[in-house]
Amino acid sequence: MDKIRRASHAGSWYTDNPNKLAEELDGWLRASGLSKSPDVRGVIAPHAGYSYSGRAAAFAFGNIDPSNISRIFLLGPSHHYYTPKCALTRATVYRTPIGDLPVDLEVNEELKATGKFELMDIQVDEAEHSMEMHLPYLAKVFHGFNYMHHDKKHGAIHKSIEALDKMGMEIIETGDPDAFKRYLLDTDNTICGRHPISVFLHMLKNSSTKMKIKFLRYEQSSHCKTTRDSSVSYASAAAKLDA
Repeated sequence: MDKIRRASHAGSWYTDNPNKLAEELDGWLRASGLSKSPDVRGVIAPHAGYSYSGRAAAFAFGNIDPSNISRIFLLGPSHHYYTPKCALTRATVYRTPIGDLPVDLEVNEELKATGKFELMDIQVDEAEHSMEMHLPYLAKVFHGFNYMHHDKKHGAIHKSIEALDKMGMEIIETGDPDAFKRYLLDTDNTICGRHPISVFLHMLKNSSTKMKIKFLRYEQSSHCKTTRDSSVSYASAAAKLDA
């Protein structure tokens, strides 16, 4: 019997109207101007509400050519539940307003058998938004931040934030997980997906298939002018086969 993870953030973080959601995703994908690439093997995308980061996320998902991909590994940070391990879903189906996505139970069992994972209660799963925000884009394609960095040499605060963010993006593009770890330790930049990105970088480093990460979009939710202001940065990237 299927165990369904509901689209618990539909109707709040993004529209629960199937037609409107499909139109929004199509519009953002078209506006990105990207063509699907058979060389793309992974993407990094933001996971805020679609009114904030839906447009930026299209620059990640617009690269994906589904004809070359048979299985998706979805990694996300945990905002509400602490675990020293990675947690696997108990769900067999991820529901979205525009179609359901089946969970690969065989791979889930293989990962569970390693003893390095724990199982996530469905309530914890549904409370977490980080991976859910990618599901409608996947369904379409496959038919806290209180940190402020200000280095005055970059001028305005939002320019300083951008310089720090882009330093991290350039390090991610090198594919060096150790350099990314040093960057996080040195700067304390609160990159929300830092743990999944680190796992991805280690995977690339140890893979016989060589890939190259490139960031394709960077946005800020607002331009901070004083230390009382706040903003969130959104970035999208794709990992392509390195010829």
